[in-house]
Amino acid sequence: MPISIRDCASICRKTHSANFMYSEQEHETTFFDLGDNTALVCIDHQQYQKVVVPQLIDMTYKVHLGLYEEDVVLKLKTYNYDVVIVYENFKGSTLQTNPILAELITRPDTQRRQHFVVLLSHRFATNDAMSAFVHSVDQVINITDLANLKPVLRRGVTQHRELYNAFNEMLKSVQSL
Repeated sequence: MPISIRDCASICRKTHSANFMYSEQEHETTFFDLGDNTALVCIDHQQYQKVVVPQLIDMTYKVHLGLYEEDVVLKLKTYNYDVVIVYENFKGSTLQTNPILAELITRPDTQRRQHFVVLLSHRFATNDAMSAFVHSVDQVINITDLANLKPVLRRGVTQHRELYNAFNEMLKSVQSL
């Protein structure tokens, strides 16, 4: 028995977690509430998306997918994401030509510090601090470690918060002088 497009869409919506944000390509947009953990996933490789997004949802992140450069740039200007995950070969790019990494580098420091940027890489080892520094990201996760994204990301985000919490407190005290 054939299934209608409307029935198929209804079934698909019911199977997704309530926290999952549909991409604009699926004609639904959801806004974040103040205090939500938010993530932008810039991975155009569907197999990797299927591993990353459920783990983020398990960590209580509300997720937006960024599938096109213009879409990602607009989302970065509209929302302050807690976590931004960028695939090194987004839309066939290389690390040197990756449009998302280039956009993140040009953002003002105050905005950039609000994001925890993760680079998904084929070449670099997970938690390679020097590679993260060289490519202006907060953490590198190797594709082979995607199954362990949740604990690796949780540890990295915690360290990032601790570092910048102290920094922001110091910045506030210096600005008040």
